[in-house]
Amino acid sequence: MKKVSAPKVVTALEASESPLPPQIQEALGELVGAAREGLLALSVGVGLGVVHELMELEVCEVVGPKGKHSPDRTAKRHGHEDGSMTLGGRRVAVSRPRMRTADDEHELPVESYGYFADRDPLTRAVMDRMLAGVSTRKFARVGEPVGEEVEQSASATSKSTVSELFVQRTRTALGELMARRLDDVRLAVMMLDGLEIADRVHVVALGISTEGVKIPLGLWEGSTENATLARTLLADLVDRGLDPGQAILFVIDGGKALRKAIKDVFGEHALVHRCHRHKERNVTDLLPERDREMVLARIRGAWALTDAELAKQRLELLAGELDRTWPDAAGSLREGMHDTLTLMRLGIDGQLAKTLSSTNPCESMIEIVRYTQRNVKHWQDGDMRKRWTAAGMLVAEQQFRRIIGYKDLAKLIIAIERHALTAVANEQVRQEVSQPVTV
Repeated sequence: MKKVSAPKVVTALEASESPLPPQIQEALGELVGAAREGLLALSVGVGLGVVHELMELEVCEVVGPKGKHSPDRTAKRHGHEDGSMTLGGRRVAVSRPRMRTADDEHELPVESYGYFADRDPLTRAVMDRMLAGVSTRKFARVGEPVGEEVEQSASATSKSTVSELFVQRTRTALGELMARRLDDVRLAVMMLDGLEIADRVHVVALGISTEGVKIPLGLWEGSTENATLARTLLADLVDRGLDPGQAILFVIDGGKALRKAIKDVFGEHALVHRCHRHKERNVTDLLPERDREMVLARIRGAWALTDAELAKQRLELLAGELDRTWPDAAGSLREGMHDTLTLMRLGIDGQLAKTLSSTNPCESMIEIVRYTQRNVKHWQDGDMRKRWTAAGMLVAEQQFRRIIGYKDLAKLIIAIERHALTAVANEQVRQEVSQPVTV
């Protein structure tokens, strides 16, 4: 082992007593004060110092070293002025340097200041906290601690300012959602469902791509879930580039208005699957409590089959039995029965069939929308309702994962295309047969 000579050994105590340059001692003194308020406050203090250094370095690169005259300079310093930057969900005051051209014609931008002064991080913080349930009055309280000195000069945390920023951000989110181009989107499934907000109905559309990725497509507001509203929804998707000739399976909650709108926009042969969960509720709500479990088990047993004709026979048998005791429930079961067997007729089973047999993926998105709106007490107008719903849909999109069973989507697309070709061929045969024969 190599020995170390005594003069080279410096104890920790001796090191702590070693003199430091005054600039370093001053800086350390400020940092120690900030550290007492927490690690984040310490980081903020360091960060603000770095920002000021970066701005000064940029000025030096453009103007040249301070105190040294250069006859070839193209710009000059022009003092400092008050500015601000976004930090921890608030605007924090900074002193920003200014530059002007050497001929004093116009001012030059300090790009580093422009980068840190961007207000977009602030509006993102406002939107995230509001959608998480933080009220405008409590916005300032949930901000990260940035130190007492910085906090005293902070701004943009008042109730009115937060409200204005949230309106601005959600209006942008609504515009982005409703303007999304769909030219390059290849859908396998489209789910449509309704959401009631303050006596109004929002019909929302969720697409599932051929890779199993869920895509919020848009939302439309009306007084009721009627055919005109649904037709406007679907026509807007086509106007934004969605190819109506794609092999798409439509999964809906069972509303006749949606069914009619799909037929009007995507053609007579568009495939529609009725949500099993909605159909179950529609039927069992018309039954007494004692009969619900037995009827529900028989309905699900029929839907668990792989033979569509056999499943239809069992459902018809159940409806016939209900005719004698609960005719309204029997009528509800027969209504749209054909559409509840669409996946079975296409030969889709397993995990993909379980995922697409109901509008649950769309319902999950709607639940997230409802959660983000849980603290809203007073709805002012349609713009406010649509802004909040659009923002909630985009929050849900950030949590999306590919659907269960997505690997079988290619099988679904092939089956839909085969159905379309068969339907067109049958239509041509019917037209030929119906034509009068001339002798």
